[in-house]
Amino acid sequence: MTDSWSQKAQVESDAPDRNLALELVRVTEAAAIAAAPWVGRGDKNAADGAAVAAMRNVISTVRMAGTVVIGEGEKDEAPMLFNGEQVGDGGGPHCDVAVDPIDGTRLTALGMPNAISVMAVTEDGAMYDPSAVFYMEKLVTGPDAADAVDMRLPIAENIRRVAKAKGTKDPASVTVMILDRPRHQQMIDEIRAAGARIQLITDGDVAGAIAACRPGTGVDMLMGIGGTPEGIITACAIKALGGVIQGRLWPQDDTEREAASKAGLDVNKVLNTDDLVTGDNSYFVATGITNGDLLDGVKFQGNHVTTHSLVMRSKSGTVRQVFAEHQAAKTHSYVEAAEEAARRGLV
Repeated sequence: MTDSWSQKAQVESDAPDRNLALELVRVTEAAAIAAAPWVGRGDKNAADGAAVAAMRNVISTVRMAGTVVIGEGEKDEAPMLFNGEQVGDGGGPHCDVAVDPIDGTRLTALGMPNAISVMAVTEDGAMYDPSAVFYMEKLVTGPDAADAVDMRLPIAENIRRVAKAKGTKDPASVTVMILDRPRHQQMIDEIRAAGARIQLITDGDVAGAIAACRPGTGVDMLMGIGGTPEGIITACAIKALGGVIQGRLWPQDDTEREAASKAGLDVNKVLNTDDLVTGDNSYFVATGITNGDLLDGVKFQGNHVTTHSLVMRSKSGTVRQVFAEHQAAKTHSYVEAAEEAARRGLV
């Protein structure tokens, strides 16, 4: 390639960056607004279907040539936003895309806090593909202790190191967030035995991981076994926030172990942030569905709908909060897209 072509390719690759973040936030806003009418109605599948349809409808307008690496499942399982689907308008940069239209479907259905709509975008080929291994062990902490922790060490030692990085050396000053699951009981016992405090969450470990990396949240670490897709999406946020995520694949059965082996994945390897997301140009976007510690939920106020979003870009290290006011009449298309998809059996 000649120098002029190289320069042209670089310009074409970089040019959309100025606007891509705000285009992406429209996608999670649409998903959150479509899911919001289902908050507290006890039907998590209907909520998820509405969010998926709205997200798919709006993402098709984004100027990018995206490939879904982390989606709603394989093509035969998920008619929309499936793994390998091409999304965007086909122009602009080639990108890897990860989506979670609702992180916290149960939270949405029950009207509980901390349900969000999230997506992440990276350079083409930069996103780790976990194949069919749906869970991973995770350890997340913020910038102060990022270089001190190692998930191969005993839990008590990692807590001691985080306490030291905080400047207190007192394990009681450390709060660990963990999903409230039976599989975590031994880990919970070890954390308490080490002298640290625990904050249990029912769902939504993306928001929990971000809390562990941001100052003033009262959370110092996130630990435990959670979704692999959420781990990769989290890595995109951490690239902008600082901090670290360490993960190790956790196959549930022989089928997943075989899938990992066929894909050339080492289930014993500890993966760090840069293993999960390579390169220095990734985006993370989230919009609140229900009120939570990270984001406010969608609010319907007369003729307006308000949303609260986070937009992060690793290349600039920028974290923006976006408070948006939408004309209610113009958000009906998000709900209508979901209803049409449901009628056609697409969600």
